[in-house]
This record gives sequence, C-alpha cells and structure tokens, in this order.
Amino acid sequence: PLIEILNVDSEKLPDLKCFSLYCGMVTDAYNKLIVPFLQGMSNLEKLCLNVICGTNTFLDGNELKQNIINHMPRLERFEFYICSAIYLRNQIYLPSKEDIQHTFRDFKDDQVISYVDYFQEESYSLCHIYLYPGQLKYYHTVTNNFPGGLFTCVREISLYDERPFEHEFFLRIAESFPILKKLHLKNSKPQNNKLYTESKHDNQGFSIIKYPYLTNLTLYFAHDDYIEEFLIDTKICLPDNALHLNIDYEQLNRVTDNFTRDITRINCAKLTSL
Repeated sequence: PLIEILNVDSEKLPDLKCFSLYCGMVTDAYNKLIVPFLQGMSNLEKLCLNVICGTNTFLDGNELKQNIINHMPRLERFEFYICSAIYLRNQIYLPSKEDIQHTFRDFKDDQVISYVDYFQEESYSLCHIYLYPGQLKYYHTVTNNFPGGLFTCVREISLYDERPFEHEFFLRIAESFPILKKLHLKNSKPQNNKLYTESKHDNQGFSIIKYPYLTNLTLYFAHDDYIEEFLIDTKICLPDNALHLNIDYEQLNRVTDNFTRDITRINCAKLTSL
C-alpha cells in the first residue's frame, strides 16, 4: 500500500503546498521511496510525517535537515513523529539520547522530543523523535523511558519494555493519552511493587486509574501482574460494557481463579467480549 501511495505522477509533486504521510506499520522504504518522494515537493509549505522505519542508523535532526528540509525552501511548518528501529548486531557506536537531541539544536520554533531505548534481550533499539506539541495519531512502542506530555489525538498505543511497568506508569499513560481506545501491552517482567491486597478497604490509598474510552485491550504477551493491573477495580477503572479483551483464556482463568475472585469480579463484568 505504501508503494502504491508513493507511486504517483512526479510532475504533480512541485504543485503541492501541503502534504501528510502516515504509516502505522514498520517500513524499510524510508531511504528508497519516502525521501525521494518528498524531495520532489519543492514548493511544499506544510509537511506532516508520521512513520516507523527499519533502518541501519537512527534518524535524527541532521538527517531531516539534509534530506528533507533543505529540499523544501518554502517549508513553513514541519510536524513529525519518526520512530526508527535498528537491530543490535555489531554496532560499535550507539548514540545516546543526548547525541540525538543535539542534532535538533537548530530547530527553534517548537520543542523536539527525542529518546532512545536499547533492548538487550531482543537485540534491537528504538529511537523516537517528534515535534511537541503536535497532532500525533499513533505512538509506537511506549516504554518506561516515555517522557510524558499530552497527546489529545492519539487513540492507539503499544506498550513494551524489558523492565517492569509499575502502577505509576499506567497512571502516566492515562494522563498523557486521555482518549485512548486501543492498547496493546507486551511485557514478561513481573511488577516490583504490587499495590493491592485482596481486601478493597486496604486499597483506598491507591490511585484508581481511569481509561474511559478504552474499547480494545490486548494482553497476549503480558505477565499475570498486568492482567491483574487491568482487572482489579481498585487499580484501574474500566468503561462499562465497552471493552473487548484479547487474552489467553488459560491465563485469564488463572488470574481470576476461574472467575470467582472477588477483586476482579467488577471489571470482568464490564467486558463485552473476549
């Protein structure tokens, strides 16, 4: 589909004043297709770029200036979210967050956010660079390094890390993505701080997190602790009769004690389907 979108009459590209490209799946076509395609828009005044790229090196401010911005002399507004993924094979130099952020020192109009995650167990790394505030619709692979912020247009996110997600992390997610509808969680590490007891009266000091618009939750690759996180109503308040839960049935049965566990009963009753 991306190839079809970019396979347009190149003679018409210089006439464009505004262009937006969104790709919610990982693509390896950034250098071969996306960059040459954008370079043909010499009269562009506004560009929105939201892509996830499989590359050999992290995309940073130098890359954006050299291969995109310098080819658009009339560009007034450039909104972007770019997540670049590289596999850790024999890399000698692995740039830090500070290295990436330094490449945006000439971007003066808005705040550019960047951060890097290195996943040693999976042998790959992600680098996020984006303009804040912006009109992001999808945020790829949120980790414990997520710096926060308010994203009022994002309706779908994926959570992954090789470190545990604690209760406070889910509170930050709810605050940063207030209209979240789809959430996919992958984390096999147990929580260090399990903030609940089987008695509701003992949990009154904990912050109950609300996801009022959540309609789809995927926990296929989640540790039992995160299933408890979402099913214990003194930890997270789920919307009434709106949520489809994607989960392994045996795992759900184990966490809920065959649907007899009192502390998970309320949130289980709110599910519309499995």
